[in-house]
Amino acid sequence: MTEIILRYFPDLTGSQIDRFSRLKDIYLTWNSRINVISRKDIDNFFVHHLLHSLAIAKIIHFTGGTRILDAGTGGGFPGIPLAVFFPDSEFFLLDSIEKKIKVVSSVAAELEIMNVKPLCKRIEEEKGRYEFVLSRAVTTFPEFVKLTRKNIGTENRNELRNGIICLKGGDLSAELGPFIQKAVIWNIDDFFYESWFETKKIVYLPL
Repeated sequence: MTEIILRYFPDLTGSQIDRFSRLKDIYLTWNSRINVISRKDIDNFFVHHLLHSLAIAKIIHFTGGTRILDAGTGGGFPGIPLAVFFPDSEFFLLDSIEKKIKVVSSVAAELEIMNVKPLCKRIEEEKGRYEFVLSRAVTTFPEFVKLTRKNIGTENRNELRNGIICLKGGDLSAELGPFIQKAVIWNIDDFFYESWFETKKIVYLPL
C-alpha cells in the first residue's frame, strides 16, 4: 500500500519507503496489546493515518533544525510520519498517557527514527519553545491555541511564520471563532484524491 504514498510523494528515498512500508505491521502488533488505533480503522492505516499526517508536507517543507511539537500525539500521528519525511527537523511527540508514549518510543526505536523525542506530560506542563505546534483533533481550536501559544518561539526559519498547524474535519466556521480571519485553511482533497479527504482540512495559525 505504499503505492498510495508514492502517488503523491514520488521523490521518497529508499529509507523513507522502507520505514513507511513497515509502519502498519508495527502498529498492528501494538494494537493487539493496547488500543492505539481504532480496530475498525487499522485496515485504512495508509490513508487515514499515514497519508493524512503527510498532508502537512503539502503546505510546508520544514527546514533543517526546525523544532516541531506534536501535542497530544496519541500513538504518534502526525509526528512519526512527518519525522520520517523530514529527517533533518526535530520532532517532540507529547502525550500525557504513558502507554501511548511507550508506543511512540518503541516505533521510533524499531525504525531507527533518530529525530523523534517522546515527552510524557500534559501540554500545560510543557515549557519548551518550538517553531510549530501540531495536532490532529486533540481539542477545539481556540482551546488548543490557549494551551500551546506559550510554546511558539520567536525565531522564524521557514517560509511559513511560526505557529500552529492542525488537522481538522468538517465545517470549522463556528469552531475557529475569533481566529477565523487570521487562520489559513487548506482543503486536503486539493492534494489527495481519496474520497475520505473530502471533509478534511489543514488549519494554520501564524503566531
